[in-house]
Amino acid sequence: MASSYGKINEAEQARLDAGRKSRKRFITIALSSVVLVCVIVAAVVGTQVGNGSNKDGAGEDPKSPSTSVKAVCDLTLYKESCYNSMSHKVNPNQVVQPQKLFKLAIQVAMDELGKASDRLSSHLKPYNNNSAAVAALDSCHDLLALAIDHLNGSYASGNLDSSDDLRTWLSTAGTCQETCLDGFDELALGPLKDTVKSNLKISQELTSNSLAIITWISKIMGSIKLRRLMGVEYHDKTNNVPKWPHQNDRKLPNWLKPKDRKLIQSSADLRKIADAVVAKDGSGKYKTIKDALKDVPDKSDRRYVIYAKKGIYEENVRVEKPKWNVVMVGDGKDVTIVTGKLNVVDGTPTFQSATFAVFGKGFVARDMGFRNTAGPSKHQAVALMSTADHSAFYRCKFEAFQDTLYAHSNRQFYRECDVYGTVDFIFGNSAVVLQNCNILPRVPMKGQQNTITAQGRADPNQNTGISIHNCTLWPSGNLSSVRTFLGRPWKNYSTTAYVKTMMNSFIDPKGWLPWTGDSAPSTIYYSEYGNFGPGASTKGRVKWKGLRTNLSIKEAEKFTVKSFLGGEHWIKKADVSYKPGL
Repeated sequence: MASSYGKINEAEQARLDAGRKSRKRFITIALSSVVLVCVIVAAVVGTQVGNGSNKDGAGEDPKSPSTSVKAVCDLTLYKESCYNSMSHKVNPNQVVQPQKLFKLAIQVAMDELGKASDRLSSHLKPYNNNSAAVAALDSCHDLLALAIDHLNGSYASGNLDSSDDLRTWLSTAGTCQETCLDGFDELALGPLKDTVKSNLKISQELTSNSLAIITWISKIMGSIKLRRLMGVEYHDKTNNVPKWPHQNDRKLPNWLKPKDRKLIQSSADLRKIADAVVAKDGSGKYKTIKDALKDVPDKSDRRYVIYAKKGIYEENVRVEKPKWNVVMVGDGKDVTIVTGKLNVVDGTPTFQSATFAVFGKGFVARDMGFRNTAGPSKHQAVALMSTADHSAFYRCKFEAFQDTLYAHSNRQFYRECDVYGTVDFIFGNSAVVLQNCNILPRVPMKGQQNTITAQGRADPNQNTGISIHNCTLWPSGNLSSVRTFLGRPWKNYSTTAYVKTMMNSFIDPKGWLPWTGDSAPSTIYYSEYGNFGPGASTKGRVKWKGLRTNLSIKEAEKFTVKSFLGGEHWIKKADVSYKPGL
């Protein structure tokens, strides 16, 4: 999954290769020792409980899984499926290295998900004449293919010193399966959802197990400070290129490479060096963005710049997964606009409703507008959806009503953007930071309430969440009679942080709205830190166990670009003063 934008000289490459080999050996030795410790602890605990009840019966059965497998499976959420899928593939008399166990966990998840995907077609037969069911199952096929791709990428990498990447990709694999099921709820296909849910049960559990294992490994690595011991301070393991350690680049996530930093920071006219020009008036090579994307080379490490001249482009655009490192640049967010109107009410699943959908990694958009004009009565209707890892959006505008900006999965960064919407209009399960953005709730349908965020973390081991940092919450229109909330918990582990953000008085004093009922799961993580303005007071906030309004600096720093997106440097330009890291 990792790729490079530039070449490294041979001596430097040899040094990095040697360093990687040394780090791998060190990790293997250290983590094998950790497994042995787990095995010993498990044995001691087993001795102490003696004849106590054991639901799985693994401690007494001579055919029980190897001690290594049991030690690792005991760390997962779905122990039984973990034992059943892995135990027969491992010699019960051997202590297996963590890397092998981790890769085995991914392999069994891939195998099961492949079978589940193959079975989808059989579920469609009774619904051949139901267009909504066909649309939902087609969406599922796409999502399961994405999940398999991310599992495969995790398996192919398998480097334990890239645990942040692995956790991101495995979180995405789980999110794609969850999104598949969500599509049936949206289209009121409950019975079909039950069938598909049963079909995906084991693959979801096995995906979660592999995520739990790498999460545990990453915690062990962090606790013994392996990264520092291995000397990786100036090497970006995510991209296999040297980092950009200079002080004057402390603005953007470290996965934005030197070229990309210039794309976002520089005022240089990218339009003059574009690889492709799109123009409604025929002055460019292409008249549609879709046609321009067809000529983008697949899996290219080189940036491919598409300049879309001013105009309103009425088309639904997909930047497909093989289209890496595409840059879309317009003449401005108010003059180069892509618009569409697909929506759930008319039979399109939310995931497929986006006017502009991004799948190819490394995507950058600059000075573009994205709209969905379906209107509030059509409910879910997405302006932009990104599931692309390392996607960045600079000076863009996103306009719709319900579900405007779908930050679906992977790592995403939005800077100086405007986001307009009503219900759940910033949502998804990516690790996303919106920084220096204007967030503008609109007037909804009569009887509706505005909710800015709906974050979708469904597994405690996912490294996902929404961070609203140094943004401004403005009303778009007269909201005096509309209740507007900071968000509501879409899933049980919903994670959202508002950090140093200006909140106007239209924000409801309670701050947050339950998804259903009058409370929220105790497992959510909602936080507010250093916000200001008439709507920022936390005195009247809901009294939920999962809401934290008194974060320490250390806790708040977890939601910065540096920590949350794997950034090495912090942001210089802000409208408020910062302490280190914030």
